[in-house]
Amino acid sequence: MLLEKSKKRISKKVKMGFQGYPTLGITYSGPNNGLATEVLLEFVSEEGAEPQTEKLTTAEYDIREDETVQSAIVKTIERSGARSITLIQPE
Repeated sequence: MLLEKSKKRISKKVKMGFQGYPTLGITYSGPNNGLATEVLLEFVSEEGAEPQTEKLTTAEYDIREDETVQSAIVKTIERSGARSITLIQPE
């Protein structure tokens, strides 16, 4: 249940579009389109500022289906005060 709730909250923020700074970019990547083994979070506090990055990885399973990782992303959004969220996923 928490996994779906976290994914829904992230999706809702992404659908809102650009709301100003600070922004948080979420980029999933992996060895192929069906398996994302890493997620890169990029926080930008203001226009022109250098992004602060954090990378989370797994070895064998899809990180998009990891409840702990998705909950951590939601908490990062809340704690950072990010107003705009972008999401890039392998298709």
